[in-house]
Amino acid sequence: MSLQERAKAAAKDIEGKVEEALGNVTGDPERQASGQAKQVEADVRNASEDVKDKAKDVANLVEEKAKDVADAVKAKAREAKNAID
Repeated sequence: MSLQERAKAAAKDIEGKVEEALGNVTGDPERQASGQAKQVEADVRNASEDVKDKAKDVANLVEEKAKDVADAVKAKAREAKNAID
């Protein structure tokens, strides 16, 4: 997880909420829509970071399982060699 990207997303969300609120107060639909768009952008950034985090978790799990399989294969190879000797 990139803390910097999460911070950017939080800042964009706050910026969007403020802009939307100003649009609500002033009755400016363009400003409201712009604020909502910034909030959606923040949600997308957070979702992107979530995907990156999950991908890293999966990669780490695959690496661990691959090591386990390699260790098991080495152990079986040693057993087979010892049985032959």
